[in-house]
Amino acid sequence: MKKEDKSAIIKQLEKTLGEYAHFYLADFGGLNAAKTTDLRRTCFKQDIKLVVVKNTLLRKALDNSSVDFSELYGSLVGETSVLLSNIGNAPAIIIQDFSKASKSKVKKDILKAAYVEESFYIGANQLESLIHVKSKNELIADVIALLQSPAKNVISALQSGGSTIHGVLKTLSER
Repeated sequence: MKKEDKSAIIKQLEKTLGEYAHFYLADFGGLNAAKTTDLRRTCFKQDIKLVVVKNTLLRKALDNSSVDFSELYGSLVGETSVLLSNIGNAPAIIIQDFSKASKSKVKKDILKAAYVEESFYIGANQLESLIHVKSKNELIADVIALLQSPAKNVISALQSGGSTIHGVLKTLSER
């Protein structure tokens, strides 16, 4: 590959990584054409971009980023596919489903590493944690719901108490 081609690929990888908030490094090597097509189709339906890259080119693209991705460099070994998504746990769910579906055929761990919600997850043992990661917006919504709960309870109690008192007064006035 020519140096100009490599630099063009690195620039394209930099641009693509900048478009997505989260990415996963995975090894889907050894798949036949049908399984690869199914995987790509599933990723497309979930709005996940799947890119197969050379490790050295990906490392150079990560080096040029403003974020320090040096923790991921140890995972750039063997075949590497990058799953890019704006939803933090969507690729983890796809990887888990794919692992379950092809458990007897694939003897290796698929997940290598991930960069999700500005945190690094290294190793296949992190897959379960990644599935349950909530986005910042989901966490903010949970906090708001918790803060609103006591106020809603007080308003509800006041409203129900008012109707009860009114009912009691009405009954007493009728007697």
